[in-house]
Amino acid sequence: MKFTAICALFAVAVVGSPTPPPNDRSNTGRTQRILLNSRSTAANSSKVFDPRTVWEQLGFAYRKYSATMGAYRRNTGSPHPLSSRFDVRSVAKRTTNGSVPLVNYNADLWYGEIEVGTPPEPFTVVFDTGSSDLFLPSTTCSVGCAGHTQYDPSASSSAKDTSQPFVLMYGAGETAGEEYVDDVFVGGYEAKDQTVGAAWAYSPEFSKDAFPPDGLSGLAFPEISQFKGSPLFQTLAESGELPQSVIGFKLSTTPGDSEMVIGGTNTNLYRSDTLTYVPVTNKGYWQVEIDAISRLGQEVVESQAAPAIIDTGTTFVITSYSIAQSYYANISGATAHTEGTDTYWTIPCDTINSTVPTFTFGKRAFNVSAQTYNLGPDVPSGDCLAGIAASSEMEFTIVGDVYLQNVYSVFDYANATVGFAELT
Repeated sequence: MKFTAICALFAVAVVGSPTPPPNDRSNTGRTQRILLNSRSTAANSSKVFDPRTVWEQLGFAYRKYSATMGAYRRNTGSPHPLSSRFDVRSVAKRTTNGSVPLVNYNADLWYGEIEVGTPPEPFTVVFDTGSSDLFLPSTTCSVGCAGHTQYDPSASSSAKDTSQPFVLMYGAGETAGEEYVDDVFVGGYEAKDQTVGAAWAYSPEFSKDAFPPDGLSGLAFPEISQFKGSPLFQTLAESGELPQSVIGFKLSTTPGDSEMVIGGTNTNLYRSDTLTYVPVTNKGYWQVEIDAISRLGQEVVESQAAPAIIDTGTTFVITSYSIAQSYYANISGATAHTEGTDTYWTIPCDTINSTVPTFTFGKRAFNVSAQTYNLGPDVPSGDCLAGIAASSEMEFTIVGDVYLQNVYSVFDYANATVGFAELT
């Protein structure tokens, strides 16, 4: 995916009837489809990558994982198994003192529409498999919420105030507010008494210009939730409405070509004979084992049987420095650029497309295209940004949209598995 201009995966296209009123369960047993919009920002409209934005995105991912690993420790009483070298800072803390069309915007934030409350009101949210909480700007927000559609709990007869304040750090952005429970509709399905963070403050990173969707909905497991209530996917899975406790994704920067399916998959978008499932090895994240990362048929030894987290909310593939260094070894002209603990690589633009990776899961190889791996040129140097970055504090791999745009991905909550299939 080019880190380019704005292309939104925005409108929600629901198969069948529109989102029902709260007491209408007519969508029970039917797969629902949500179109997604997308944003890309590591490059501008001329597809020239901006190093400053690269550092921001790598820092964004680092802070998100610091926050969610901190939540895992609080929720389970034990450190996350992948946090041995990862600096879990207190950057996110609780202040206790269908098909959905997707849009991609800037940092490859894939977002679509949900409805909240009684009567239901529409909002746009990022759908992020790398976190677990749902938050929206509230009508009491006095900082940073202008231009966003704001949630008014007092206008919803189903809203209940838990009197639980929160402060969350999501990547570069921070939000603070109060937790409510309310009815949430996504792809025509109802999540009753869903925990919703009603924010009274957004940091500048969540301003309308920087962050077009209204809020964010995490789709991971409760172990990394920073709220006390169930994450949205858990609520839906336990509702009894879904034909399957499954969400399927197709991600693309082509407008109108991305979607999230709730309750099943869109079999028209992938080759069923290639669908390969791998088990979640530790609940919290969608954490699985990657067989290997390879280039031109040569496996990176350090990547064999390595832990990986499947994250629709991260643009890059971000891995350990040892894996990335081995991957880029012997690529003529590959140049490492390091700031603090983060490193990205550039490769001469006339050769980068021949250096694309292959990811193997469940003994099946999935190729990454040059289109999603080559993130655009740096004009002064004549080099292009490669889609695999590294952190010296990571001993795992975050598998983001550089890979996920090349496959149909399936997140199966009931069976705790992740599936990948080749696109049609």
